[in-house]
Amino acid sequence: MKNFKFPKEKEIPEDFQLQDPILQNTYLCNGEMKTWKGKTHDVFSPVCIEKKSGPVRVLVGSYPVCGAKEAMSALDAAENAYDNGRGEWPTMSVADRIKCIEKFTKRMLEKRELVGKLIMWEIGKSYTDSLKEFDRTVEYIYATVDALKDLDRQSSGFQIVDGIAAQVRRSPLGVVLCMGPFNYPLNETYTTLIPALIMGNTVLFKPPKHGSLLHYPLLEAFAECFPKGVVNSVYGRGADIIPPLMKSGRINVLTLIGSSKVADQLKKQHPKVNRLRAILGLDAKNAAIITANADIDKAVKECITGALSFNGQRCTAIKIIFVHKSIVDKFNQKLVEAVQQLVPGMPWENGVQITPLPEPQKPAYLQACIEDAEKHGAKVLNEGGGEVNESFVYPAVVYPVNEKMKLFREEQFGPVIPVLPFLRIEEPIQYLIDSPHGQQVSLFSSDSEELSKLIDPLVNQVSRVNINSQCQRGPDVFPFTGRKDSAEGTLSVSDALRSFSIRSLVAAKLTDENKLLLNEIVTNQESNFLSTKFIF
Repeated sequence: MKNFKFPKEKEIPEDFQLQDPILQNTYLCNGEMKTWKGKTHDVFSPVCIEKKSGPVRVLVGSYPVCGAKEAMSALDAAENAYDNGRGEWPTMSVADRIKCIEKFTKRMLEKRELVGKLIMWEIGKSYTDSLKEFDRTVEYIYATVDALKDLDRQSSGFQIVDGIAAQVRRSPLGVVLCMGPFNYPLNETYTTLIPALIMGNTVLFKPPKHGSLLHYPLLEAFAECFPKGVVNSVYGRGADIIPPLMKSGRINVLTLIGSSKVADQLKKQHPKVNRLRAILGLDAKNAAIITANADIDKAVKECITGALSFNGQRCTAIKIIFVHKSIVDKFNQKLVEAVQQLVPGMPWENGVQITPLPEPQKPAYLQACIEDAEKHGAKVLNEGGGEVNESFVYPAVVYPVNEKMKLFREEQFGPVIPVLPFLRIEEPIQYLIDSPHGQQVSLFSSDSEELSKLIDPLVNQVSRVNINSQCQRGPDVFPFTGRKDSAEGTLSVSDALRSFSIRSLVAAKLTDENKLLLNEIVTNQESNFLSTKFIF
């Protein structure tokens, strides 16, 4: 395979070695680290060690495989902590909840290097990007705190309309079931977990199958920084532990970053679906459209980054590229040259860009997609494209893709770049109209009139149109959502606070008696909700 080999054990730099496997035998429930003596699941890294028999995956550790009993105990703990909105956490002042979040963040920072190393080993993300994920998560927490302060300050006064005084604030929804993805196992878990918490909800969170151990070093910090039962971890096979939770009808909010198929199944299991709020980040098949008026070099640069950052394992990745026939040959030539310049290797190596894949079945699936495309007339344009060595897949540029191929519709979620030519701009537009996905699109053109004619219809098909740039989530203050099967609800720093809460108000006719009562409550600071305290 081109420029790639797995290391021998002695070749792993000492700073990045795992001294011993992390054998997790505890989980967080009701404010306590509970000991688990049952079955565990071994965690093997996508990183392999070269041995005489061939490449062998490294054992990172193991985590508990709990069952429905433990999951329901965690639900009991979260429900008791919420206590129908009367618990310590949901009735706590915003300022005091912020103090708990800030205390947790300080404890979290103490584990930065360990968590970063575990991200690297568990999912094969480069060490540099693993630390970036950690740092971005911390920045997100701080930004969430600042956004809540702003929101609370805006709500600190009274509105007086038609002789009625009212104070409008946001209140929590109840028990939140939070499930994050493997590709951003820390960041995208916390971008739902933290806003859910800070708004006064209680939480059950299930770590992803790939990317579970990295949460372990932070469980004690949750136990120490929040009232008991406010944060609970649930481990085990999703098919065993999630259905009982949903069928109980006691989950108020479902937040999932994953597949639309799974989300549909879980929502249907809830017996009171009108009481369930769903905040979902789901499938995406983001397209890039390269018109005849595009700057080809710029388009190639952005498409390479968009399609292959973290091996293309991002919901926001560019997963199909439409190129005008008049420039497609030149575009493909430059795209192949750019792919050949990428640096494959181990995630601890400086400058590495292509790393092993964490999902054991993914290499075979990607090979099947490529073979299917070849059967229907496409070719792999770059040397070594699609070659597999255990967990490593060398990026493949596949052309020309057509509607008969898996790569035309299926979200490959890996380092395969489907390219197809178009003559009429209506072709890629119709593709987006027919697609069940509606997250983002990237448009490449230097013609303002042409872009304008594309922007206006496409903002009604996807939630974000990127001009001469890759698809992406950030900056985190921007709305992050999708149409069709790509999302439900909106995430960003401020949007997430609203997603995990509801507007509530206290109102009173402005009689002399009510004025006196309101003044006494506010002056004596007798209520955490009805308050004019100003958080700086």
